[in-house]
Amino acid sequence: MINFRYHVVSLTAVFLALAIGLVVGTAALNGPVADSLKDRVNALGKHNEQLRESVNNLETEVQREEDFVREAAPHMLKGTLAGRRVLVIVLPSGQDQVDGVVEMLRLGGASVTGRIDVQEKFLDPDSSVLLLGVAAKAARPTVPDVGLPSSEGVEKSSALLASALLDRPEGGSPVTDADRRSVLDDYSEEGYLNVPDKITGSAEAVVVVSGPPYVDRDATRKDRSVVQLAEQLDKAGAIVVAGNGSSGGNLVAEVRRDPALSKTISTVDNTNTVQGQLVTALALVRQITQKQAGAYGVGAGAESLLPEMPE
Repeated sequence: MINFRYHVVSLTAVFLALAIGLVVGTAALNGPVADSLKDRVNALGKHNEQLRESVNNLETEVQREEDFVREAAPHMLKGTLAGRRVLVIVLPSGQDQVDGVVEMLRLGGASVTGRIDVQEKFLDPDSSVLLLGVAAKAARPTVPDVGLPSSEGVEKSSALLASALLDRPEGGSPVTDADRRSVLDDYSEEGYLNVPDKITGSAEAVVVVSGPPYVDRDATRKDRSVVQLAEQLDKAGAIVVAGNGSSGGNLVAEVRRDPALSKTISTVDNTNTVQGQLVTALALVRQITQKQAGAYGVGAGAESLLPEMPE
């Protein structure tokens, strides 16, 4: 029979073994093993310090490159867009880079006729039927909805807006300022567009500022809506898509993937950088003066970093 004394002796033996193990282990670590671990820790510390220094140097280099582009831009763009009327349309994903794009357009001498911020509601698949109704309501004598595509709301509304905001074909009746304002007011009041500044007139070209693709459950249909917007603008005038990245279904990727659109719409995939914002203006110059589209940037499908400029 196991008594209380047996338990005491057993527990004492266990604690004694633990104590001996700790003493022996500590003695061993204080020898060659401890020295080896200390050397490894010191080596890792130096390596991390070198990596940190490399990152700092790279960040400084990138900043200097951007400073160089920012200082060179006025010389490269001077007069290249003088007298050109350009509309800027901003998708919800393009808000971060639009100011830099507008700055480059103005450095080239462009007259920015206005900026229109497309709201998420405009691209929402559930808004299609409602947009058909808004298009019918927004139509005006000089901006009729006759002959416009009528199957989907985004497509029809995009065509109506293109008709109101971009130049008419030669010989076509011009849009009155009152009708243009009324069309935009109808879409703005319903929450489909935001127009921060007054639109000063019709434009001959448009820059669509976009960003990363959608990633929610309606991503595919929303990306399709964005493409429909670009298609209708393309039918009305010269267009450059200024984006961020060229994969995952964003507007840049979709245009480059489409054999027809890639021939008429220029794309820039790094407009989140100063370099890309400069290239956007240069791409528009080539689009307007030579009527040639191209794919520029550093992402998949890019043909070159920047377009060849006319002499």
